[in-house]
Amino acid sequence: MDKHPIRFGVQTGQQNIEWEQLRSFWGKVDGWGYDSLWVFDHFYPIFVPDPAGPCLEGWTLLSALSQNTKRARIGALVNGNTYRHPSLTAKMAATLDVMSGGRLNLGLGAGWFEAEHRSLGFDFKTVGGRLQALDESCQIIKGMLTQEKTTLKGKHYNVVDAVCNPKPIQKSLPLMIGGHGEKVLLKIVAKYADMWNMGNADAAEMKRLIGVIERHGDTVGRNTDEIEKTLMLTLCYKAPKQREETLSSIVGMMTQTTPQLARERMIIGSKQECLDKIEAYTNAGVTHFIFMYNPMLTAEEDIQAFAEDILPQFNSR
Repeated sequence: MDKHPIRFGVQTGQQNIEWEQLRSFWGKVDGWGYDSLWVFDHFYPIFVPDPAGPCLEGWTLLSALSQNTKRARIGALVNGNTYRHPSLTAKMAATLDVMSGGRLNLGLGAGWFEAEHRSLGFDFKTVGGRLQALDESCQIIKGMLTQEKTTLKGKHYNVVDAVCNPKPIQKSLPLMIGGHGEKVLLKIVAKYADMWNMGNADAAEMKRLIGVIERHGDTVGRNTDEIEKTLMLTLCYKAPKQREETLSSIVGMMTQTTPQLARERMIIGSKQECLDKIEAYTNAGVTHFIFMYNPMLTAEEDIQAFAEDILPQFNSR
Protein backbone atom coordinates (compact mmCIF):
# COMPACT_ATOMS: atom_id res chain seq x y z
CA MET A 1 0.00 0.00 0.00
CA ASP A 2 2.93 2.33 0.67
CA LYS A 3 4.39 1.58 -2.76
CA HIS A 4 1.14 1.77 -4.72
CA PRO A 5 -1.36 4.44 -3.66
CA ILE A 6 -5.03 3.90 -4.39
CA ARG A 7 -5.83 5.19 -7.88
CA PHE A 8 -8.90 5.48 -10.06
CA GLY A 9 -9.24 5.55 -13.83
CA VAL A 10 -11.76 5.37 -16.67
CA GLN A 11 -11.69 3.28 -19.85
CA THR A 12 -13.65 4.41 -22.90
CA GLY A 13 -14.37 1.78 -25.52
CA GLN A 14 -14.20 3.71 -28.82
CA GLN A 15 -17.05 1.97 -30.61
CA ASN A 16 -20.26 3.63 -31.79
CA ILE A 17 -19.09 6.98 -30.45
CA GLU A 18 -18.10 10.19 -32.19
CA TRP A 19 -14.61 11.69 -31.95
CA GLU A 20 -15.87 14.98 -30.51
CA GLN A 21 -17.83 13.12 -27.83
CA LEU A 22 -14.71 11.20 -26.80
CA ARG A 23 -12.49 14.27 -26.91
CA SER A 24 -14.89 16.21 -24.71
CA PHE A 25 -15.35 13.36 -22.26
CA TRP A 26 -11.62 12.76 -21.82
CA GLY A 27 -11.09 16.44 -21.11
CA LYS A 28 -13.77 16.34 -18.42
CA VAL A 29 -12.45 13.17 -16.76
CA ASP A 30 -8.93 14.59 -16.74
CA GLY A 31 -10.28 17.72 -15.04
CA TRP A 32 -12.30 15.72 -12.51
CA GLY A 33 -9.11 14.27 -11.08
CA TYR A 34 -9.01 10.66 -12.27
CA ASP A 35 -5.52 9.17 -12.30
CA SER A 36 -5.69 7.27 -15.58
CA LEU A 37 -7.56 7.20 -18.89
CA TRP A 38 -7.67 4.24 -21.27
CA VAL A 39 -8.88 3.16 -24.70
CA PHE A 40 -9.11 -0.41 -25.98
CA ASP A 41 -7.19 -2.00 -28.86
CA HIS A 42 -9.68 -3.47 -31.31
CA PHE A 43 -10.63 -2.75 -34.91
CA TYR A 44 -14.20 -4.03 -34.66
CA PRO A 45 -16.77 -3.34 -31.92
CA ILE A 46 -16.60 -5.92 -29.13
CA PHE A 47 -19.63 -5.03 -26.99
CA VAL A 48 -22.22 -5.40 -29.77
CA PRO A 49 -22.84 -8.28 -32.16
CA ASP A 50 -22.37 -6.23 -35.34
CA PRO A 51 -18.66 -6.15 -36.31
CA ALA A 52 -19.41 -3.68 -39.09
CA GLY A 53 -20.21 -0.89 -36.63
CA PRO A 54 -17.90 2.12 -36.25
CA CYS A 55 -14.78 1.61 -34.14
CA LEU A 56 -11.82 4.01 -34.02
CA GLU A 57 -8.27 2.62 -34.11
CA GLY A 58 -6.69 2.68 -30.66
CA TRP A 59 -3.12 3.97 -31.08
CA THR A 60 -4.12 6.78 -33.41
CA LEU A 61 -6.94 7.73 -31.07
CA LEU A 62 -4.75 7.59 -27.97
CA SER A 63 -2.15 9.82 -29.60
CA ALA A 64 -4.79 12.43 -30.38
CA LEU A 65 -6.41 12.20 -26.95
CA SER A 66 -3.02 12.60 -25.26
CA GLN A 67 -3.00 16.16 -26.57
CA ASN A 68 -6.37 16.85 -24.97
CA THR A 69 -5.31 15.84 -21.45
CA LYS A 70 -2.77 17.29 -19.07
CA ARG A 71 -2.46 15.22 -15.92
CA ALA A 72 -3.99 11.74 -16.18
CA ARG A 73 -1.81 8.84 -17.23
CA ILE A 74 -2.92 7.24 -20.50
CA GLY A 75 -2.87 3.81 -22.08
CA ALA A 76 -4.76 0.98 -23.75
CA LEU A 77 -6.43 -1.86 -21.88
CA VAL A 78 -4.69 -3.70 -23.41
CA ASN A 79 -2.87 -3.73 -26.73
CA GLY A 80 -3.12 -7.02 -28.60
CA ASN A 81 0.39 -8.36 -29.03
CA THR A 82 -0.63 -10.24 -32.15
CA TYR A 83 -1.55 -7.04 -34.02
CA ARG A 84 1.96 -5.54 -34.21
CA HIS A 85 5.57 -6.63 -34.18
CA PRO A 86 7.05 -5.84 -30.74
CA SER A 87 9.76 -3.61 -32.20
CA LEU A 88 7.03 -1.47 -33.76
CA THR A 89 5.13 -1.42 -30.45
CA ALA A 90 8.28 -0.27 -28.66
CA LYS A 91 8.81 2.59 -31.12
CA MET A 92 5.19 3.66 -30.90
CA ALA A 93 5.27 3.57 -27.10
CA ALA A 94 8.46 5.62 -26.88
CA THR A 95 7.07 8.19 -29.29
CA LEU A 96 3.76 8.53 -27.46
CA ASP A 97 5.52 8.82 -24.11
CA VAL A 98 7.47 11.77 -25.49
CA MET A 99 4.31 13.31 -26.99
CA SER A 100 2.37 12.96 -23.73
CA GLY A 101 5.07 14.33 -21.45
CA GLY A 102 5.90 10.96 -19.87
CA ARG A 103 2.36 9.79 -19.08
CA LEU A 104 2.09 6.47 -20.94
CA ASN A 105 1.33 3.11 -19.39
CA LEU A 106 1.96 0.43 -22.04
CA GLY A 107 -0.72 -2.24 -21.88
CA LEU A 108 -0.07 -5.60 -23.54
CA GLY A 109 -1.99 -8.85 -23.80
CA ALA A 110 -1.72 -12.13 -25.70
CA GLY A 111 -4.78 -11.45 -27.91
CA TRP A 112 -8.15 -13.19 -27.82
CA PHE A 113 -10.61 -11.92 -30.47
CA GLU A 114 -10.38 -14.74 -33.03
CA ALA A 115 -13.00 -13.38 -35.45
CA GLU A 116 -11.13 -10.08 -35.71
CA HIS A 117 -7.88 -11.89 -36.48
CA ARG A 118 -9.46 -14.14 -39.10
CA SER A 119 -11.28 -11.29 -40.82
CA LEU A 120 -8.35 -8.89 -40.98
CA GLY A 121 -5.62 -11.43 -41.66
CA PHE A 122 -3.68 -11.38 -38.39
CA ASP A 123 -2.03 -14.66 -37.37
CA PHE A 124 -4.10 -15.90 -34.43
CA LYS A 125 -1.66 -18.68 -33.45
CA THR A 126 -2.48 -21.33 -30.88
CA VAL A 127 -2.99 -20.41 -27.22
CA GLY A 128 0.51 -21.63 -26.46
CA GLY A 129 1.90 -19.74 -29.44
CA ARG A 130 0.25 -16.50 -28.39
CA LEU A 131 1.67 -16.82 -24.89
CA GLN A 132 5.17 -17.63 -26.17
CA ALA A 133 4.96 -14.63 -28.48
CA LEU A 134 3.88 -12.40 -25.58
CA ASP A 135 6.86 -13.54 -23.50
CA GLU A 136 9.26 -12.76 -26.34
CA SER A 137 7.59 -9.40 -26.96
CA CYS A 138 8.02 -8.38 -23.33
CA GLN A 139 11.74 -9.06 -23.61
CA ILE A 140 12.10 -7.12 -26.85
CA ILE A 141 9.99 -4.15 -25.79
CA LYS A 142 11.57 -3.75 -22.36
CA GLY A 143 15.00 -4.08 -23.94
CA MET A 144 14.37 -1.52 -26.66
CA LEU A 145 12.89 0.99 -24.20
CA THR A 146 15.86 0.80 -21.81
CA GLN A 147 18.94 -0.47 -23.68
CA GLU A 148 21.04 0.95 -26.50
CA LYS A 149 20.61 -2.20 -28.60
CA THR A 150 18.45 -5.31 -28.24
CA THR A 151 18.92 -8.72 -29.80
CA LEU A 152 16.62 -11.71 -29.44
CA LYS A 153 16.34 -14.85 -31.52
CA GLY A 154 13.03 -16.40 -30.59
CA LYS A 155 10.43 -18.78 -31.99
CA HIS A 156 8.20 -15.89 -33.07
CA TYR A 157 10.44 -12.83 -33.37
CA ASN A 158 14.04 -12.16 -34.33
CA VAL A 159 15.62 -8.77 -33.76
CA VAL A 160 19.30 -7.95 -34.16
CA ASP A 161 20.79 -4.84 -32.55
CA ALA A 162 17.35 -3.21 -32.51
CA VAL A 163 17.55 0.48 -31.61
CA CYS A 164 14.84 2.74 -30.20
CA ASN A 165 15.68 6.44 -30.16
CA PRO A 166 14.51 8.69 -28.74
CA LYS A 167 13.92 6.78 -25.55
CA PRO A 168 10.76 7.40 -23.49
CA ILE A 169 10.79 10.32 -21.08
CA GLN A 170 10.13 7.84 -18.29
CA LYS A 171 13.25 5.90 -17.30
CA SER A 172 11.04 2.92 -16.58
CA LEU A 173 7.91 3.12 -18.73
CA PRO A 174 5.35 0.91 -16.93
CA LEU A 175 4.40 -2.30 -18.73
CA MET A 176 0.89 -3.50 -17.91
CA ILE A 177 -0.02 -7.08 -18.79
CA GLY A 178 -3.68 -8.08 -18.86
CA GLY A 179 -5.13 -11.54 -18.37
CA HIS A 180 -5.69 -14.33 -15.88
CA GLY A 181 -4.30 -17.61 -17.23
CA GLU A 182 -2.81 -19.08 -14.08
CA LYS A 183 -0.11 -21.43 -15.39
CA VAL A 184 1.57 -19.29 -18.05
CA LEU A 185 0.10 -15.79 -18.35
CA LEU A 186 0.44 -14.92 -14.67
CA LYS A 187 4.00 -16.24 -14.72
CA ILE A 188 4.72 -13.78 -17.54
CA VAL A 189 3.18 -11.10 -15.31
CA ALA A 190 5.48 -12.12 -12.46
CA LYS A 191 8.54 -11.92 -14.74
CA TYR A 192 7.96 -8.71 -16.65
CA ALA A 193 4.97 -6.62 -15.55
CA ASP A 194 4.99 -3.34 -13.67
CA MET A 195 1.18 -3.44 -13.66
CA TRP A 196 -1.34 -6.28 -13.97
CA ASN A 197 -4.96 -5.89 -15.06
CA MET A 198 -7.92 -8.13 -14.43
CA GLY A 199 -11.56 -7.51 -15.27
CA ASN A 200 -14.85 -8.31 -13.57
CA ALA A 201 -13.62 -10.25 -10.54
CA ASP A 202 -14.77 -10.07 -6.95
CA ALA A 203 -12.42 -9.38 -4.05
CA ALA A 204 -11.97 -13.06 -3.14
CA GLU A 205 -10.99 -13.96 -6.71
CA MET A 206 -8.54 -11.05 -6.90
CA LYS A 207 -6.89 -12.17 -3.67
CA ARG A 208 -6.57 -15.71 -5.00
CA LEU A 209 -5.07 -14.60 -8.33
CA ILE A 210 -2.64 -12.23 -6.61
CA GLY A 211 -1.54 -15.22 -4.57
CA VAL A 212 -0.86 -17.11 -7.83
CA ILE A 213 1.29 -14.21 -9.05
CA GLU A 214 3.20 -14.23 -5.75
CA ARG A 215 3.94 -17.96 -6.09
CA HIS A 216 5.19 -17.40 -9.64
CA GLY A 217 7.32 -14.58 -8.27
CA ASP A 218 8.95 -17.00 -5.85
CA THR A 219 9.74 -19.28 -8.80
CA VAL A 220 11.27 -16.58 -11.01
CA GLY A 221 12.95 -14.73 -8.15
CA ARG A 222 10.98 -11.50 -8.10
CA ASN A 223 9.14 -9.61 -5.36
CA THR A 224 5.73 -9.22 -6.96
CA ASP A 225 4.72 -6.52 -4.48
CA GLU A 226 6.42 -4.28 -7.06
CA ILE A 227 3.55 -5.00 -9.47
CA GLU A 228 0.58 -2.62 -9.31
CA LYS A 229 -2.62 -4.67 -9.29
CA THR A 230 -5.37 -3.04 -11.35
CA LEU A 231 -9.01 -4.02 -11.85
CA MET A 232 -11.43 -3.00 -14.59
CA LEU A 233 -15.06 -3.01 -13.49
CA THR A 234 -18.43 -1.32 -13.81
CA LEU A 235 -19.39 1.81 -11.84
CA CYS A 236 -23.00 2.52 -10.89
CA TYR A 237 -22.81 5.25 -8.27
CA LYS A 238 -25.89 6.41 -6.34
CA ALA A 239 -28.04 5.50 -9.34
CA PRO A 240 -31.79 4.81 -9.43
CA LYS A 241 -32.73 1.25 -8.50
CA GLN A 242 -33.86 0.42 -12.02
CA ARG A 243 -30.45 1.33 -13.50
CA GLU A 244 -28.70 -0.67 -10.79
CA GLU A 245 -30.80 -3.71 -11.65
CA THR A 246 -30.25 -3.28 -15.38
CA LEU A 247 -26.47 -2.98 -15.06
CA SER A 248 -26.28 -5.89 -12.61
CA SER A 249 -28.14 -8.04 -15.13
CA ILE A 250 -25.84 -6.98 -17.97
CA VAL A 251 -22.69 -7.68 -15.94
CA GLY A 252 -24.25 -10.98 -14.87
CA MET A 253 -24.69 -11.98 -18.51
CA MET A 254 -21.13 -10.88 -19.36
CA THR A 255 -19.67 -12.91 -16.49
CA GLN A 256 -22.13 -15.81 -16.76
CA THR A 257 -23.43 -15.38 -13.25
CA THR A 258 -26.50 -14.04 -11.46
CA PRO A 259 -27.26 -10.33 -11.07
CA GLN A 260 -26.80 -10.74 -7.31
CA LEU A 261 -23.30 -12.20 -7.69
CA ALA A 262 -22.49 -9.71 -10.44
CA ARG A 263 -23.10 -6.91 -7.94
CA GLU A 264 -20.07 -8.20 -6.01
CA ARG A 265 -17.97 -7.45 -9.10
CA MET A 266 -19.09 -3.84 -9.42
CA ILE A 267 -18.63 -0.55 -7.60
CA ILE A 268 -22.33 0.04 -7.09
CA GLY A 269 -24.74 1.64 -4.67
CA SER A 270 -24.43 4.37 -2.08
CA LYS A 271 -21.26 6.19 -1.09
CA GLN A 272 -20.72 3.93 1.90
CA GLU A 273 -21.42 0.78 -0.12
CA CYS A 274 -18.82 1.85 -2.67
CA LEU A 275 -16.27 2.71 0.01
CA ASP A 276 -16.82 -0.68 1.65
CA LYS A 277 -16.32 -2.45 -1.68
CA ILE A 278 -13.14 -0.49 -2.37
CA GLU A 279 -11.85 -1.45 1.08
CA ALA A 280 -12.56 -5.13 0.39
CA TYR A 281 -10.62 -4.95 -2.85
CA THR A 282 -7.70 -3.06 -1.32
CA ASN A 283 -7.52 -5.66 1.45
CA ALA A 284 -7.19 -8.24 -1.32
CA GLY A 285 -4.30 -6.29 -2.88
CA VAL A 286 -5.96 -4.16 -5.57
CA THR A 287 -4.93 -0.50 -5.61
CA HIS A 288 -5.98 0.80 -9.04
CA PHE A 289 -9.67 0.77 -10.04
CA ILE A 290 -10.60 1.43 -13.67
CA PHE A 291 -14.25 2.07 -14.56
CA MET A 292 -15.56 1.00 -17.96
CA TYR A 293 -17.42 3.81 -19.72
CA ASN A 294 -19.96 3.04 -22.42
CA PRO A 295 -22.44 5.90 -22.94
CA MET A 296 -25.17 3.35 -23.66
CA LEU A 297 -24.67 1.74 -20.23
CA THR A 298 -22.72 4.06 -17.94
CA ALA A 299 -23.98 7.47 -16.89
CA GLU A 300 -21.49 10.31 -17.18
CA GLU A 301 -23.00 11.84 -14.05
CA ASP A 302 -22.03 8.73 -12.06
CA ILE A 303 -18.39 9.18 -13.03
CA GLN A 304 -18.49 12.88 -12.16
CA ALA A 305 -20.30 12.35 -8.86
CA PHE A 306 -17.87 9.60 -7.83
CA ALA A 307 -15.00 11.97 -8.56
CA GLU A 308 -16.55 14.72 -6.47
CA ASP A 309 -17.57 12.53 -3.53
CA ILE A 310 -14.91 9.85 -3.26
CA LEU A 311 -11.69 10.80 -5.07
CA PRO A 312 -10.81 13.56 -2.57
CA GLN A 313 -10.81 11.04 0.27
CA PHE A 314 -7.96 9.15 -1.41
CA ASN A 315 -6.11 12.04 -3.05
CA SER A 316 -5.49 13.54 0.39
CA ARG A 317 -3.77 10.40 1.70
